[in-house]
Parts: sequence; C-alpha cells; structure tokens
Amino acid sequence: MGFGLDIRKNDQVQVMAGRDKGKSGRVLEVQPGKNRVYVEHVNMLKRHTKPNPNKQIRGGILEKEGPIHVSNVALVCGECGPTRIQHRRKVEGKKVVTVRLCAKCEKVLDR
Repeated sequence: MGFGLDIRKNDQVQVMAGRDKGKSGRVLEVQPGKNRVYVEHVNMLKRHTKPNPNKQIRGGILEKEGPIHVSNVALVCGECGPTRIQHRRKVEGKKVVTVRLCAKCEKVLDR
C-alpha cells in the first residue's frame, strides 16, 4: 500500500549514513525492488577488468558507483537542505496527481 520509493532518478540527494556521510550528488539509477540507489561520485567501488580488444575495453582498475540503501540518503530541498518527503494529492483539471513536498517548508519538489 504505499507510494513506492520517494527518490527518483536525477534527484539531488545527500548521504546521511555510512562511510560517505555528508556527500551529495545526483541519483543515477534507482532499483525499487532492492531499495537501492546509485548516487553520482558516492560509494565508489574499484573493479579489476581484463582488456578485451574486440569490445574496445581497456584493462585496468575502473572506478564506478556502488549501490546505497534508500534509507541512508535524504532528498535535498533547494531552500532547506536535506529533508523528509510528504505526499499530497493535487487536482490538475480533471486529473488527481500526487506530488512530493518538502517536510520543512512544504515546497513542491516535483518539476
């Protein structure tokens, strides 16, 4: 019964727990089934790859973003900073739309 995940792709978030606490970045990918998000330049993992000339892959140690649990990140409001999210139903013409609001200043966070 809920709304699913409150965080969506391209949202600005801040990490609230873990080794990257305090860092912020843009959400690159969301995995709702696993409750995980990938945040730009946060939780960087090193991957050792073999070179594969057929696929133009150079070997070496590559760095890429790792997953973070959704409970460890908070959406950043443009005015207040990191905040929790509220949901409200809003009528637009004949449609009823659910929008995300900042819990502190009640500003609409959806574009």
